[in-house]
Amino acid sequence: MGISLLTVSYLVASVTYILGLKMLSNPATARRGNQIAAGGMTIAILATIFLYEDEGHGLHNYVWIFAGLLIGSVVGTLAAKKVKMTAMPQMVSLFNGMGGACAALISIIEFNHLTHNSDGTAEYFASLEGVNLLIIFAGLIIGSVSFAGSMIAWGKLDGRIKDHAFKGQHIVNLLFIGISVALAAFIIIARPVETPIYFYVILALSLIYGVFFVLPIGGADMPVVISLLNSFTGVAAACGGFLYDNKAMLTGGILVGAAGTLLTILMCRAMNRSLTNVLIGSFGGGATAGGGAGKAQGSYKEITLSDAAVVMSYANKVMIVPGYGLAVAQAQHTCHELEKLLTEKGVEVKYAIHPVAGRMPGHMNVLLAEADVSYDKLEEMEQANEEFATTDVVLILGANDVVNPAAKTDPSSPIYGMPILDVELAKTVIINKRSMKPGYAGIDNDLFFRPKASMLFGDSKKVLQDLIGEVKNL
Repeated sequence: MGISLLTVSYLVASVTYILGLKMLSNPATARRGNQIAAGGMTIAILATIFLYEDEGHGLHNYVWIFAGLLIGSVVGTLAAKKVKMTAMPQMVSLFNGMGGACAALISIIEFNHLTHNSDGTAEYFASLEGVNLLIIFAGLIIGSVSFAGSMIAWGKLDGRIKDHAFKGQHIVNLLFIGISVALAAFIIIARPVETPIYFYVILALSLIYGVFFVLPIGGADMPVVISLLNSFTGVAAACGGFLYDNKAMLTGGILVGAAGTLLTILMCRAMNRSLTNVLIGSFGGGATAGGGAGKAQGSYKEITLSDAAVVMSYANKVMIVPGYGLAVAQAQHTCHELEKLLTEKGVEVKYAIHPVAGRMPGHMNVLLAEADVSYDKLEEMEQANEEFATTDVVLILGANDVVNPAAKTDPSSPIYGMPILDVELAKTVIINKRSMKPGYAGIDNDLFFRPKASMLFGDSKKVLQDLIGEVKNL
């Protein structure tokens, strides 16, 4: 028997997913990798529409299919083009939540297909295949948690929802997810006539768990949550691929789930968090966490624009640490202009990137890529920490928690133990912020009061523009 054109199409699509994911590991090839994977997805979608046959009958509802594709494509394109860099994490959460919702809807639809002819007898439910039920419940629970959790993450990142927690919430969370899994296992094993009722009880409990799972998590820990929810969506999508025997969907879901899980582990290491604690939602204290907030810190000193320009212009090496404040000010292009100006003066300029800087994994990389910053100037935390000792000036633009020495020195701090950028090893540290207010973790930064540190207050874009003017005048 020959290989069908549909199988070949799915094979090609699967290869493009793998190749695209591999290319995403390098900033220089990430855009091309994304395009290749998107091309493979297009092939898989078209092959499914025109080549898929179910018991000898192809798909006939083309009007609904292409109407959905058209609406989704237009909405997605417009949203992606209009989104600001500061709102990119919200968009990632929103899109990821839509993926989880789709996976949950697949489980709901397939469950209804299994039970729509039910005569309400135990014999009918006993005839249902256990494997299909297992996959349906897995997709339902995981997809619902991903959808609800992503929506809460979107609200928190967009400032619409604040951190909420109550005593014993972790136990309540475990009860919700535990009851959901137990009910699913009971249905698969016992096949009670009340199966449809229990099914929607599981759906409701999963949605509630998704909400409660993300609600107590502090803002500084959101990169971990986003990557974890992304892995959930991948696994849920793989369940849909199994149900439909769709190899491309199955492969894509597995890849997303595996990549998201690995990224979550890397984020946990970068935040010094336990993956177990992430799963039960027991980390991140938000702004109410203790450890550094409100304690007496002493005095800080300011530096003038002209002094900052002189120090940077006559340095041998300058390291720039980008943070969320840079994204808020939309100052990435201005920062790149300052970098080029200093380079023309013979200064070696590099960027130190912390894994969880910003609001999502890779936020700063994307931000600087938009400004066409050379990829070879970007250094990950381990590389940067090795070079700070030979750096003359560190310019911190809006970054806060990722350079806070409390992570190393204050056991009472909620970020204690988190690996940070060792900016204090440099000769001079210039910190640009709008004010002395705490960062996203809600705690004061001990760095501001250290001897080597000087504050340069103001909007990042305006400060960088003024710095450029001062440097040009030297």
